[in-house]
Amino acid sequence: MEKSKVYFTDFRTQIDVSQGKKLQKLCRKAGIGEIDFEGKFVAIKMHFGELGNFAYLRPNYVKAVADVIKELGGKPFLTDCNTLYPGSRKNAVDHLTNAEMNGFNSVTTGCHVIIADGLKGTDDIEVEVPGGVYCKEALVGRALMDADVLISLNHFKGHECTGFGGAIKNIGMGGGSRAGKMIQHNDGKPQVNQELCRGCRRCARECGSDAISYQADGKAYIDPDICKGCGRCIGACSFDAIKNTSDSANEMLCRKMAEYAAAICSGRPCFHITLIMDVSPNCDCHSENDAPILPNIGMLASFDPVALDQACADLCLQAAPIRNSQLGDHLASEGWHHHHDHFLDSNPNVRWKETLEHAEKIGLGSREYELITMK
Repeated sequence: MEKSKVYFTDFRTQIDVSQGKKLQKLCRKAGIGEIDFEGKFVAIKMHFGELGNFAYLRPNYVKAVADVIKELGGKPFLTDCNTLYPGSRKNAVDHLTNAEMNGFNSVTTGCHVIIADGLKGTDDIEVEVPGGVYCKEALVGRALMDADVLISLNHFKGHECTGFGGAIKNIGMGGGSRAGKMIQHNDGKPQVNQELCRGCRRCARECGSDAISYQADGKAYIDPDICKGCGRCIGACSFDAIKNTSDSANEMLCRKMAEYAAAICSGRPCFHITLIMDVSPNCDCHSENDAPILPNIGMLASFDPVALDQACADLCLQAAPIRNSQLGDHLASEGWHHHHDHFLDSNPNVRWKETLEHAEKIGLGSREYELITMK
């Protein structure tokens, strides 16, 4: 069986050649022109970054991709779904304001922003999951499914639950409506280790379901009957006091995420672009971003999201960790159990390989790839 092709270029440029131009060249080299865009609505699925987070992709890269699509006759729009947790993207009004404040508008990108699951995150459509094991149907933002062509444009970074965020997470988790996100997150509920809890209350500020209260001694308590299992409190805790009570919870999240991505990609042309830069240890959904754990590596594009994510993961695993980072601190800690895996050493509870293994199993793509380097 022929390996999937993944095209790669680094961030080096010549005088008078911008990184945007280089990204456009990469997309053309990877075959974006093979898609029939003429008169078609094209969803550019991306993440606008939570307010306060500076690690998200700059709008300049988005414009470079949108301009190529328009040159090929397409009608691109930028899109994402509302979040399950509180923040600046929990409804379409706040989400659009967030996008505008982070620099995404028709002037800077050349296309409009449409929130895929509507005002309150309830405008979704039920989509069959091809080969679904855990989800037979996926609840997906309607505007995302109304598009004729899907372009995934994502910032590759670490993640506190899935190990990393790449093309599959951008599509699968990002494309789920609020109800769809709840379905993906609902295996396993977090629990507080009372000995480690400092009573800082940061977890409660991140909780999307008001499930966290405080006992007489100031320690946090998560009510399992109210908790949605979204995992935001895990990323919020600076003292590793909150963990999933189910050992398979992150594994199940990764598998469901892959199934949602398969549902969203099925039956229409899709093209995937990833930039490995500003590799923060946690998701762009945070209202802050810690220092990058790895150096900037490059830009990649492929028709196969599984091969693309695998290639990105491999390139990251080959890179040298940045000392002054979460990953660097862990590796330098006395007695640290070295996993020899940058994602695990940054966030030890993750099971990132589950995403790729299950995505390949259900036919979303292949982990076998040929990396084609473009200067």
